[in-house]
Amino acid sequence: MVDAQGHAHGHAHGHAHGDSRGRARGLHPPEKVADYRSKGWWGEQTLDGLFADQVTARGDALAVVDPANRAALLGSSPRRLTWRELDSEVTALAARLLSLGLGRGDVLGVQLANSVELVEVYLAAWRLGVVVSPLPVQLREREVAAMCARADVTAYISCARFGDRSLAAEAATALADVDSVRAVVAYGPEDETADVPIGVRVWQPERATQADREVVRAYAVADPNEANDAVTICWTSGTESAPKGVPRCHMDWLAVGVATTEAPQVTVDDVLLNPFPMINMAGISGMFLPWLLTGCVLVQHHPFDLPTFLGQVAGERVTYTCAPPALLWMLLGNEQLMASVDVSSLTRIGSGSAPLQPAMVRGWQEGHGISVINFFGSNEGIGLLSSPVDFPDPDERAQFFPRFGAPGVTWSTRAGEWTDTRLVDIVTGEDVTEPGRPGELHISGPSVFAGYLHGEELPSPFDDRGYLRTGDLFEIAGERGQYLRYLDRARDQVIRGGMNIAPAELEGLIADHPAVADVAVIGDPDERLGERVAAVVVLRPGQALTLEELVAWLRERSIASFKLPERLEVRDELPRNAVGKVLKRMLRRPGTAE
Repeated sequence: MVDAQGHAHGHAHGHAHGDSRGRARGLHPPEKVADYRSKGWWGEQTLDGLFADQVTARGDALAVVDPANRAALLGSSPRRLTWRELDSEVTALAARLLSLGLGRGDVLGVQLANSVELVEVYLAAWRLGVVVSPLPVQLREREVAAMCARADVTAYISCARFGDRSLAAEAATALADVDSVRAVVAYGPEDETADVPIGVRVWQPERATQADREVVRAYAVADPNEANDAVTICWTSGTESAPKGVPRCHMDWLAVGVATTEAPQVTVDDVLLNPFPMINMAGISGMFLPWLLTGCVLVQHHPFDLPTFLGQVAGERVTYTCAPPALLWMLLGNEQLMASVDVSSLTRIGSGSAPLQPAMVRGWQEGHGISVINFFGSNEGIGLLSSPVDFPDPDERAQFFPRFGAPGVTWSTRAGEWTDTRLVDIVTGEDVTEPGRPGELHISGPSVFAGYLHGEELPSPFDDRGYLRTGDLFEIAGERGQYLRYLDRARDQVIRGGMNIAPAELEGLIADHPAVADVAVIGDPDERLGERVAAVVVLRPGQALTLEELVAWLRERSIASFKLPERLEVRDELPRNAVGKVLKRMLRRPGTAE
């Protein structure tokens, strides 16, 4: 649960009052809920209620589309569902979850690619008050077991096949010794389940029967959801070795969703193409929530494949998508490729996770009439968005974010009214109010989470005024001090293809290799992925080590493939400062954000 100081512990749901199982509910303290509701920042809307409203309003309109390459990924044909068809399958799945004994406050682990089924799992679980903890498909047994144990996962849903892997078989092995897990489920076509271990249930999407509708309706009426109930536990990684669980409720997700809907001005007429794994802030708030809030069309894509991506843009007449800045820069510079694809339906693209190049943002706007929207977000609730309305100049949009709370400055989105920011000197702790002086961004408002899972075991992420300490360095800019300019990541991490990698975890594993005396893990700049993992090592006397040997050694420790080093550099020593800290800026290749 989460206490009034924002420390998450025990179950993901909080302390406001008890539910039918005798557990406490509510992530945020009652006084904060009352305050934010009185200001109109939070309401009583729930995500499952919002879905029901869209089903009523949109009915037979197209709702969700599978990845075009689903057959290669999952062994089954891509599907297209209307809102009514989606609702039927969600109801059937909710009944199945009830048959497993799942109910309010239970945590459902999920490891699925972006697909119709992933959308259905979220919506079915939320209808029952079940908390979804989504995990990247790249994770292996070691990480799956640790995260599921920490979240007290009750059941786990994966797939029989993902490319050449059987995620269900891996999960069954990983979760065999996790006491809380009562069931493992695999989605998969009947002819793809030969490798699914005994005891793993195999499901395919089904339409709801009358009995399904009655049992789910009865459960929801007897124990209705409340807006302060937890709905997700996403996972984040900073300088610490272990990922941290981030519980979020209906209210704070909807506050983020309003921001990510208003900045790109998403409407019911849009077609969204989602290339980000729908497991954290980028995929959930950037695409899933705007779809749910507007009732438009959501087209899924995963994993990122450029020909498939461009084919979906053209074939589905996509109007809005997201892409990393390196990819947008590459496309802009490839005139032959751009001449061969049809992106005429696109009107705007969201981007972020790394600084945007002004020439890139200007090139898309002036050369193709497409506005690039600058995003800066985190699972904990950071949500800075530079929209074309507030930043019509593409150069300014690339370099700056709105300084929410700046005196005398107003913004076009409600997030500008709800959110307050401050910069804090990381040495003195003083507020930074003048331009050009670095400070750590602290943020408060309705999008900010209540606290980490088992937060009593971790340092508080909040300052003494209740603001979230982001760990990111900014400076004030603009003639009226109305902008924030991103400077640096105060927390050491590598961002590869939108996935955060904690160097500390890798460094701890590599340091155990018998040939390694010292190690530092850094990110190499990469045009497609943003960064790739590089290991810089000092070897023990008389030892030798190749990249292939190191990768093979790490694979034996069952870590996710996306964390594996793609470059190995051997040095005589690592550069360190006077107190012994490795100076990673001296190891990084040109073009990498320090």
